[in-house]
Amino acid sequence: MALPEIKRVLLKLSGEVLMGEQEYGIDPAYVARLAEEVKAAKETGLEVCLVIGGGNIFRGVAGAARGLDRTTGDYMGMLATVMNALAMQNALEQLGVQTRVQSAIPMASVCEPYIRRRAERHLEKGRIVIFAAGTGNPFFTTDTGAALRAAEMNCDALLKGTSVDGVYDSDPKQNPEAQRFDTISYSRVLNDNLKVMDATAVALCRENDIPIVVFSIRDKGNVARVLSGDGTQTIVQKD
Repeated sequence: MALPEIKRVLLKLSGEVLMGEQEYGIDPAYVARLAEEVKAAKETGLEVCLVIGGGNIFRGVAGAARGLDRTTGDYMGMLATVMNALAMQNALEQLGVQTRVQSAIPMASVCEPYIRRRAERHLEKGRIVIFAAGTGNPFFTTDTGAALRAAEMNCDALLKGTSVDGVYDSDPKQNPEAQRFDTISYSRVLNDNLKVMDATAVALCRENDIPIVVFSIRDKGNVARVLSGDGTQTIVQKD
């Protein structure tokens, strides 16, 4: 099923995809490949903004499980997302794409603070905006941060690039018989506790009628294919 006509999208990437084949950290070669995907999406005429997770460097929940205070762990995770955003900004600008990083946690020496109207102006001028540091608050994931920014920016869709090619009724990595959905409702995702995004993010997209498109970012050229309606994907939308 093709997406409705869209002008502005938010692309949410998990931090893990920046690792490439590594077990930790940032693989510059893989980040460069992802930047080419983002550039190709922008060249279709879309206004593009990004949110990147921080799980390749630090995950607050995992730190809390090892005895770290959850609030401290979440702030550390937010800082990890800023590092990933700067890496992606560097890769995009090497391709000649003007990019701005805006952080929910002010750090004027390395990036702009998040200001909605300024971000909208950047998008109108054809720049890619990368939103870092989640919502700026602990206990919220970068999924929720992505849904919040998508709503604030009046995005027509939220694209979630992951390591699987859509939403399944169970974990396809553990169950080879798992069934993939082409489309599914927000309510079904929430009621069945399907691991698309966290519940707060899904509910926020439902309230603002923002379709969530789940696809594999690991397949080269998949972003452009998904935007054209050709790629393998699952669209989470209204009933």
